[in-house]
Amino acid sequence: MESTFLVDNMFFIVAAMLSGGMLLWPVIAPNAAREIDSKRAIRLINYEDALVLDVRDESEYAGGHPPNAIHIPVEQLGERWHELEKFKDKPVVIIFTPGLRPGKAGSILRKNGFKRVFNLSGGIETWERENLPLVKK
Repeated sequence: MESTFLVDNMFFIVAAMLSGGMLLWPVIAPNAAREIDSKRAIRLINYEDALVLDVRDESEYAGGHPPNAIHIPVEQLGERWHELEKFKDKPVVIIFTPGLRPGKAGSILRKNGFKRVFNLSGGIETWERENLPLVKK
């Protein structure tokens, strides 16, 4: 009887487990950066002098990036994070192409003492969709 219940409701059980895992992710991955929307990012940039860190590759960055963004590709951030040391006490907004990069970048910064690290939800696509300014190199 019990095994029939489990089999009949496997989809809901898996969905519940995935949902629970997503809710627990910030607790079990304390080095991950929080996601913020574009309005919060702009407030941090305008009122708290946040650093905008673009972790995309060179060609993506050259295609358009936020004004005054510092560019360090995520693959190089582990070796180059010290270049950002003077920004440790400021918020850092990470710009990326959706995928795994923002998590890796946030982890590197948090492990090296950056306290206020944020991923722009949706990355550069959100920036462009919101018609925020872009500089083309």
